[in-house]
Amino acid sequence: MTIEQPSAAWRDYELIDSGDFSKLERFGPYVTIRPEPKALWSKSLSDAEWRQLAHTEFKPGAGFGKAGKEDSGTWNMLHKMQEQWTIAYPAVGFNLRLGLTSFKHVGVFPEQAPNWDFIYRSVRDLAAQQNGAPKVLNLFAYTGASSLAAAKGGASVTHLDSVRQVVTWARGNMEISHLDGIRWIIEDAMKFARREARRGNTYQGLILDPPAYGHGPDGERWKLDECLFDLLQQCAAILAPEKSFMVLNLYSNGYSAVLADTLVRSAFGTKFASLDYGELVLRDRAGKALPLSVFSRLKR
Repeated sequence: MTIEQPSAAWRDYELIDSGDFSKLERFGPYVTIRPEPKALWSKSLSDAEWRQLAHTEFKPGAGFGKAGKEDSGTWNMLHKMQEQWTIAYPAVGFNLRLGLTSFKHVGVFPEQAPNWDFIYRSVRDLAAQQNGAPKVLNLFAYTGASSLAAAKGGASVTHLDSVRQVVTWARGNMEISHLDGIRWIIEDAMKFARREARRGNTYQGLILDPPAYGHGPDGERWKLDECLFDLLQQCAAILAPEKSFMVLNLYSNGYSAVLADTLVRSAFGTKFASLDYGELVLRDRAGKALPLSVFSRLKR
């Protein structure tokens, strides 16, 4: 098992401090305060220092703690800032537009940077071994950082999410990154994977970052505990048997890296070249490690 974090060379992101169920983060020129249930320890800086550094603070709303609405709320402005701004990820070479949403997100999950690096390297290696672009499918693709990493590596990317607004956001990220050729699909991930399996279509790269709860565009119900293994089995059928890779990322509280590893081994079998699993963390200036997700990465 490995523990990974973004490189300190990434200048457009920093976890400044964490604790008391909150995190103080810098995205480019702007600093935010957001709730973080995993930050069980005490802050290293004072409350006054947090509010002096931060441009905005997220305040949870009435839905806080309810499934599907646990992150809803409003932003309290502390210092002047733009509603939207752009950061760069030079290690791969793409840009991301950020903005303040009503669900505490800003449009990027920075702890995912090691996964972006893995996707980029894997696609680049596959492209060097063959004629033509490797086919990569990104499910639950959100605002598209992983899709951009795959495209930058030379892949033909299919980007799928059930929410039209975030697909539009991802398309904008592609454009400001001076990339093109990504295929955009608004559909339920399970339904699409099953149809691809029936058709015998395969991909050389699969990226999965499923939420704990969700709904497809036609009201399809997604609950991670109930649906994940079925989805992984469908994905095993559409991942090319050789010269291919898969990345699974899980955010759900209580899910361990060992669980992710067991799920992938059970769904994809034992025929693989490598299989790594671990945790993605962010470290603040005081050295406190904030664990945010678990991953499993497979290569055939």
